[in-house]
Amino acid sequence: MTVSKYSANGNDFVIFHTFVKKDRSDLAKMLCHRQNGVGADGLIVLVPHAQHDFEWQFYNSDGSEAEMCGNGSRACAHYAFGNALAPANMSFLTIAGVINAEVNNGMVLSELTPPKILDTAIEHNGKSWWKLDTGVPHLVHITDDISVFDIEEARKLRHKYNANVNIAFVDEDRNLRVRTYERGVEDETLACGTGMAACFYRALQEKKIGENIKVFPTSGETLYLGMNERTITFKGEVKKVFVTEVFN
Repeated sequence: MTVSKYSANGNDFVIFHTFVKKDRSDLAKMLCHRQNGVGADGLIVLVPHAQHDFEWQFYNSDGSEAEMCGNGSRACAHYAFGNALAPANMSFLTIAGVINAEVNNGMVLSELTPPKILDTAIEHNGKSWWKLDTGVPHLVHITDDISVFDIEEARKLRHKYNANVNIAFVDEDRNLRVRTYERGVEDETLACGTGMAACFYRALQEKKIGENIKVFPTSGETLYLGMNERTITFKGEVKKVFVTEVFN
């Protein structure tokens, strides 16, 4: 089979398209394996859809299916446009809902599903956490020191609340720096689109930032987040890394 490897601000994905929708959990674990496969944070499979340009199936590297992935949505849109599966302005279906995306050369903007605040009163180890849903559930803590991210604490919170775990720091320019522990990967990743969106939305609600800002994940790359009349917009660079054949 032929697959493509994409990178979107530190998250990497294996992507292919097919006419058949079926369970590909085992295939995801094989393809995403860093030593025995292509190596990726997730697998994205594009299949036809009657009302939208296509439907996707998204799998984490452990084979679990996820409702949504922000960086994955941008990589997926770039792949779809590059393979003539969709126009530059497209819509596609995820478990979380319909995603609108726009491809402009290497930059891709996607509109995430409307954010939901689930809980604002979580306390853990003296820290205030919010639980939000930006396509998938996220815990968010606004920190004074982005250099300190307790992975063991994040792992415990991830299992207790069945959510990804993020810390965010508001810098002197009122932009955000974000670190994320992701479900399915079960470790800190270089970037998480829906995690950055959740951090953005909490900081915006608390009036710590404006409606259009830059966000810097662990990868050090720059993402642009904003609000339109519908939801959160999320823009950044996408890189097609390579195309290869896989034998299994």
